Amino acid sequence: MPRITAGARALYHQEMAAAKLTVPPDARWAHLERAHIASQPDPWLHTCNHAAMLALALRQRDRREALGQVLRIIVAAPGSLTGRYPEGNTGRATVGLTTPMPIPPDLAAILAR
Repeated sequence: MPRITAGARALYHQEMAAAKLTVPPDARWAHLERAHIASQPDPWLHTCNHAAMLALALRQRDRREALGQVLRIIVAAPGSLTGRYPEGNTGRATVGLTTPMPIPPDLAAILAR
């Protein structure tokens, strides 16, 4: 089972806090996406991140995103537990559920520690 590093855990909490404090929805999504990348190896954090994404989608009345997040909540923990998650994936319904994506360089440096 993949393990989350202390740096990834700290990054996750930093990005989730920033998402709560940021007003523009696009900026909130950006912080949630970065938190998602950091959370993928941890079943609980990964699921919590998708729950936060679902909450934002519901506030925005975005049905497509909300439905996508419900599906992702269901598969997040099993994917993390088995190590079967697409690294770098931002977790949004606008990207494929199994599509790996490049990790932003600043995140990659923190996650590699």
